[in-house]
Amino acid sequence: MNDSRIFVPMREHLTKVQYSLQQLRWMPLVLLSVLVLLASCGGSRKLNQRNGRYYSAREMARMKAEERRRRGARPVAKAKSKISSPAGKSKTVVKRSTSSANISKDLATVIEAARSYEGTPYKYGGTTRLGMDCSGLLCAAFAAIEVQIPRSSNEQALWGTPVKPQDLQAGDLVFFGGSPGSNTITHVGLVTEASPESVQFIHSSSSLGVIENSLESDYYLSRFIKAVRPRL
Repeated sequence: MNDSRIFVPMREHLTKVQYSLQQLRWMPLVLLSVLVLLASCGGSRKLNQRNGRYYSAREMARMKAEERRRRGARPVAKAKSKISSPAGKSKTVVKRSTSSANISKDLATVIEAARSYEGTPYKYGGTTRLGMDCSGLLCAAFAAIEVQIPRSSNEQALWGTPVKPQDLQAGDLVFFGGSPGSNTITHVGLVTEASPESVQFIHSSSSLGVIENSLESDYYLSRFIKAVRPRL
């Protein structure tokens, strides 16, 4: 009887030790899972680094706009074409001729007015600094020179002379579809810079608000439908 009183606590102690050892075996897997989760969370954020600090896409857009204002830089654009490789594969590249045309004072004012809205959040049907959509941004920009343009992107696509991608100039309007290869216009932007190297346009993105992007990016190039030169 005395022996049983001694061994019962010993058995309980051994059981606790075995349970603790089982928990310790799982610890490396738990720590590894935590590290993978932290890494994936950090990698999914769309951030840019400058001077040792990280900035959001919207903050970078504001910084670039401020730099352009300091430099007094003028706006710029590119076109798409297909080339075939020896293996028979084709890919889309951007190529355009040099344009020496200088934009008018009115178009320069329109572009600067549009850029003044950078960072404004997206709002369907909006036309103010509290929020605006893509066609609303253009209405507000052209209002700076007291020109009233059609309200919707579909109507704006008819307000001007069609322009080939390789002939894009600052001040032209560019139109896009909602998916690659679509022919239905759902989005519009204003070309701000057009050079042999690149085409930049400003627009109100549904995810980032008013921002400038490159026409050569796969996302926008695959959705590009047409361009027009405004009738001023």
